[in-house]
Amino acid sequence: MKKILRYLRPYAFIMTVGFIIKIAGTLAELVLPKTMTYIIRSVVPKQSTTEIILWGLIMMLFAVACLVFNVTANRMAAKVARNAAEGIRKDLFEKTMSLSPAQTDRFTIPSLESRLTTDTYNVHHFINMIQRMGVRAPILLVGGICISLTLDPILTLVMVCVLPCIALVVYFVSKRGVPLYTKVQKKVDRMVGVVREDVQGIRVIKALSKGDYERERYDKVNRDLSETEKKASIAMALTNPLMTFFMNIGLSCVILVGAFRVNNDLSDAANILAFIQYFTLISNAMMSITRIFVMYTKGSASAERIAEVLDTPEDLTVISGEARTGSGRDGKDNKDNSFIEFKDICFSYNKKKNNLTNINFGIRRGGSLGIIGATGSGKTTIISLLMRFYDADSGQILIDGRDVRTIEKSELGGKFGVAMQNDFLYADTIEENIRFGRDLPGGHDDIVRASKMAQAHDFITAFPEGYEHMLAPKGTNISGGQKQRILIARALAARPEILVLDDSSSALDYKTDASLRRAINSSDTPMTLVVVAQRVSSVMNLDNILVIDDGEEVALGTHDELIKSCGIYREISESQLGGALVE
Repeated sequence: MKKILRYLRPYAFIMTVGFIIKIAGTLAELVLPKTMTYIIRSVVPKQSTTEIILWGLIMMLFAVACLVFNVTANRMAAKVARNAAEGIRKDLFEKTMSLSPAQTDRFTIPSLESRLTTDTYNVHHFINMIQRMGVRAPILLVGGICISLTLDPILTLVMVCVLPCIALVVYFVSKRGVPLYTKVQKKVDRMVGVVREDVQGIRVIKALSKGDYERERYDKVNRDLSETEKKASIAMALTNPLMTFFMNIGLSCVILVGAFRVNNDLSDAANILAFIQYFTLISNAMMSITRIFVMYTKGSASAERIAEVLDTPEDLTVISGEARTGSGRDGKDNKDNSFIEFKDICFSYNKKKNNLTNINFGIRRGGSLGIIGATGSGKTTIISLLMRFYDADSGQILIDGRDVRTIEKSELGGKFGVAMQNDFLYADTIEENIRFGRDLPGGHDDIVRASKMAQAHDFITAFPEGYEHMLAPKGTNISGGQKQRILIARALAARPEILVLDDSSSALDYKTDASLRRAINSSDTPMTLVVVAQRVSSVMNLDNILVIDDGEEVALGTHDELIKSCGIYREISESQLGGALVE
């Protein structure tokens, strides 16, 4: 919670003013029963209409002041809570965006989504509540007791005896509630994950008639969430009834003792009437304190989850120094004639079994490399390491003679244009999806140029709105091939040094794929090309082809060389192209 409360520091002044106004309103509320006692005891016996009207107006003034002060303070509290929550969401979103893929995998995407939504809402609600009731309730409690002491110390003592019981109820229930609500949020994470999966795979689910299976899967996580919520609710549900019970016991005792004292001329009816009002105020104050503890229980659990993300250290830090002096900046190649170089790379996601083992290859500046292999062989992992989504466990990755670990993230990211098979499209125009928020030097001309290279210009201009054609979320209103061409145009728009195409032409027909490759090869902007593909036709004309099998480098060479020397590649080629074409 300490991590979250620092977001309130910029609003210290407005919170202070709000607290002062809230205190004034609460004090006005406390004066009302005391004023009523004075009117009944001292003013009414005088039978003076003028005095009665005057003191009635004074009570109305206190009532209006109470209303105005409380409304003003509540509005100020809402503003502080709203702005603080906005700051929390902003920092949490930025932190989420800066997490490495490994850290994202650890938290899981559904969990990050619920932290950005449900958890921030709980914290927002708590900040609002603590400002509204955190001042008013204690003042009503302490002030009510103090004024009650001036009215009748004996009755006050009877009432105060109940308060420790209430405090114990709040303490034990809250202590049990925090871990329960933490479990609830974890169950929410799981349910969000299932919903997310089902929404994304809705077409496959319908195609395979697996709706009943998915409903059962959702029902299971929904039941788990309900059971956990039930346990938390049962624990917290004890609070109000127990407090009401003790309050009723206290009130009964006050009335009985008060009646006894009135009968014995130790007190009067006016005192008892005022005392009951103060008892009501004190009871409401205790109920408010209970609500604060309930909200604290939820808010604290959510704050811990938010702080866990915010406190996550950066795990892909930039190290000092360079592996060796690169020469690409002055237009010369390094001594190995490699612009991109993998040296003895080993990597494991789970740090148990290697996903890549001893990967070695180089790509000259402006050259091209195809990576081919079975699904799960490690092709995309190579790309992830090249762009430093992960750090290799051993070995070295060089770009322009520089270890990728020594390059600032912004600089490294600026070198790449990337098109992945499952990249996303915004619910925005085609132009904005290609621009991707970047300040392109050529503006619209760069977008058109990239679209022509990606073989997307013709179908884009066929829309009545052209480049202003609105895409549905995830591009569901265009075909898979059109989506991939827009993604490739996005990768090409900023004229990258390195173009990475990760199975990004799988939905293209062979003719379009061939036209795309010719356009990239004839580009006026030299690019180092890395292509991950399942189809031999997508890589056969590249400078070199890396064959990967089960995370190991099987062979490296041109298409013709691999046909002669690599059985795996020859088998893939024959199955896709036909034996006559590869002899």
